Amino acid sequence: MADALIIVESPAKARTITRFLGKDFVVESSIGHIRDLPSSAAEIPAKVKSKSWARLGVDVDSGFKPLYIVPAAKKAQVKKLKEKLSKAKVLYIATDEDREGEAIAWHLVEVLKPKVPVRRMVFHEITRAAINRALKETRDIDVDLVNAQEARRVLDRLVGYEVSPLLWRKIKPKLSAGRVQSVATRLVVEREQARIRFRMAEFWGLEATLNSPNDRPFTARLTELNGQRAAVGKDFNPDTGEPKGKVHVLDEKIVSRLAEALLETDLKVTKVVAKPFTNRPYAPFMTSTLQQEAGRKLRFNARRTMRVAQSLYENGYITYMRTDSTTLSHEAVAAAHVQIKELYGGDYLPDKPRIYAKKSKSAQEAHEAIRPAGERFRTPDSLRSELDQDQQKLYGIIWKRTLASQMKDATGRRTTVRIEGVTEEDGRAVFTATGKVISFPGFLRAYVEGSDDPGAELADQEKVLPPLEEGVTLPCEKIEPTQHFTQPPTRFTEASLVKELESRGIGRPSTYATIIQTIQDRGYVWHKGPALVPTFTAFAVTRLLKQSLTHLVDYDFTARMEDELDTIAEGKIESASWLSDFYFGKDGGNGDSTEISNLGLDRLVKTHAESIDPREVSRFEIGETPEGEPIAIRVGRYGPYLQIGESDQRARVPEDLPPDELKLEKALELLAGAAEGDREIGKDPETGQSIFIKNGRFGWYVQLGENNRATKGAAKPKMASLWPSMNPETLDADLASMLLAFPREVGAHPESGEMITAQDGRYGPYIKMGKESRSLPDHESLLSVTLDEAIASFKQPKGGRRSATQVIKELGQHPDSGLDLVIKTGRFGPYVTDGTVNASVPKGKDPEAMTLDDGVQLIARREEKLRAQGKDPRAPKKKPARRAKAKKK
Repeated sequence: MADALIIVESPAKARTITRFLGKDFVVESSIGHIRDLPSSAAEIPAKVKSKSWARLGVDVDSGFKPLYIVPAAKKAQVKKLKEKLSKAKVLYIATDEDREGEAIAWHLVEVLKPKVPVRRMVFHEITRAAINRALKETRDIDVDLVNAQEARRVLDRLVGYEVSPLLWRKIKPKLSAGRVQSVATRLVVEREQARIRFRMAEFWGLEATLNSPNDRPFTARLTELNGQRAAVGKDFNPDTGEPKGKVHVLDEKIVSRLAEALLETDLKVTKVVAKPFTNRPYAPFMTSTLQQEAGRKLRFNARRTMRVAQSLYENGYITYMRTDSTTLSHEAVAAAHVQIKELYGGDYLPDKPRIYAKKSKSAQEAHEAIRPAGERFRTPDSLRSELDQDQQKLYGIIWKRTLASQMKDATGRRTTVRIEGVTEEDGRAVFTATGKVISFPGFLRAYVEGSDDPGAELADQEKVLPPLEEGVTLPCEKIEPTQHFTQPPTRFTEASLVKELESRGIGRPSTYATIIQTIQDRGYVWHKGPALVPTFTAFAVTRLLKQSLTHLVDYDFTARMEDELDTIAEGKIESASWLSDFYFGKDGGNGDSTEISNLGLDRLVKTHAESIDPREVSRFEIGETPEGEPIAIRVGRYGPYLQIGESDQRARVPEDLPPDELKLEKALELLAGAAEGDREIGKDPETGQSIFIKNGRFGWYVQLGENNRATKGAAKPKMASLWPSMNPETLDADLASMLLAFPREVGAHPESGEMITAQDGRYGPYIKMGKESRSLPDHESLLSVTLDEAIASFKQPKGGRRSATQVIKELGQHPDSGLDLVIKTGRFGPYVTDGTVNASVPKGKDPEAMTLDDGVQLIARREEKLRAQGKDPRAPKKKPARRAKAKKK
């Protein structure tokens, strides 16, 4: 019998620790949190269901005491842990050393109620030495850290459960609000609004190719004309397109004339300035910088980065991956110095170890930077047989960055050359050429940081100029006018959004990946390549919160709350009174101010609930029709649509259309298309009623007769969807009548006498006999299927309700697994599959326009979701058990 039970969060972590310990230890995992607030009404215990606060899961009348329950999915694991504990003499709780880990430790003690000594062991890397040291240096559970986590959980529950119902009533169902997610959404929305306001400006420049005295050509750019600086992109106001300050905006006429004149003029070097430079290495990774760099260099999204990093940590390859520290331990510095000397030589070692100050405002996360684990770092090459491709890539940049952080500075020389020429009409023209030479690469031998802008030059790239002296005349080989346009503000990527949130003090390292995933899952943001694009629903939600619950999406207020929550972790603020001030307001919410801190969230939501006009919150002006009628975009229950005034003239807005592309011209085009779509195409030969072709939420369809909504009890007109092979522009009355004639009677079954019909349904074409149905391979089969074929089909066992899938597009091989990724049609729409994992294509995304990268991202996201549910995405699917036949009496 084992003397000690060690409990960690994950099975992978448990397996790794087991390798380092003997038979006296049993290592088990809790598989994450074992207790939480109720997630549905069904989980609320009967004894408190009648309480006014029960829906919140927090007793706001008794010190904001949380209502914790053990979810049904965790009861079996709790039972297993209790059984293991009953055989142990001591309990070690070895959950992570951050807020979440400390909270899990506290919940384990509360639920398991151990009667043996309890010891809290912590470590930031999973190595033999670290585990043995943690067993000797145990401590008590940090109650302040637990209180801080509980305060955050309660706060997020209060915001979500009080504000989300307001969004349901005022905008549309199933929306959600969150303390940090709503602020992150606001950032993305305001960047898109800046793109909408953007007015493009045109400017021109000149680029000269000059020859040096030693016949080495180089290029120089026009920077000044007749004493005025030549305008570049940053000199224009993005909202007006007008220049800012005193700059010379060059047009095509000026630069063309100047180019011709300068070809006939001597260009002389008037100034050469050479300055030394020193570049210091980057600090080791913390969570946020790892997410940013993995996004730039590896094209990993934040969630994928954290998933891979967690697998590296739990298997003993890196230190703990949720940290806001850039500090390295003495052992890590020593290991880095040994490896630098081995790989690059002693010249690359600084005189003394480099120390990096902590940048983050918070102090609650683990206490060391992310680095390779152990007292001697393993090289990426030595791990090729142990790591998968994602792990190799991430470990590689962590290892390089750690070594680079302890190497010497890079040094070199920057040279700026001023070249002048004079023309009669335009005066003095000044060209500038810049160069950079690295004399000692230092840390750049190990690591080069990426850029947020893939098209931007990296600062460490060399650009060598030929030797030049003042007074030298330079032959001009060619001078070319260059046309430029100002660019709208770039959209956030996941990496740059993490950077923005961090710089504003919003959120914490452990939450960034979850925040970004949440705003995508809630339908507020979608990906267009690497860029994050907000939906019109996000516009409406942000407007409502900014107008009525201002402080909930205020950047400074949210950052201040983060700091106060950190103060709770330090034991300086009592959480119950702080939560009371937030929810009920100071002095019970009797103040006159509309701030949350004075009025309280509860009263603030109730006060504004009735004053919010749902139509105005969800309405955004686009412009006017040629007749002067206003055009607005509205966010409806089923998505965004355009409307002219208060008329019935409406048009759906494609879900994959970015808001900044919905200009007046596009709006008029969509409205014209919708009006065209409602045209009459002929008369039905049997009834004489008009047949209309329309474009609806689910695509094109034909309708027999008018839709008389005004008449109560009026019958709904018959409708039929167009088949995939049909073109709405060329559809005629005969084809429309054929569609409306379905379902078609195929014939009566010779044995049962039941009528077999062919019809088109939600999941595609099929045949039906009584309650039995069978899918047809395509729509054309609706016309051609015979009675004999139908009878034969019903003799076959039913293959499920899913219609036969068809390949829409082949994307290529997955870069990591080598499996073929294809897009197929499915019962619920198109999906990407690699043969094992299936991932739905997001609504509004054109499957034909998808790339291999899009497919890889969707598969990775689906795998992450399955793992979060405790499922193995690569496990073989179980065949459903056959129902046993009832015995005949």
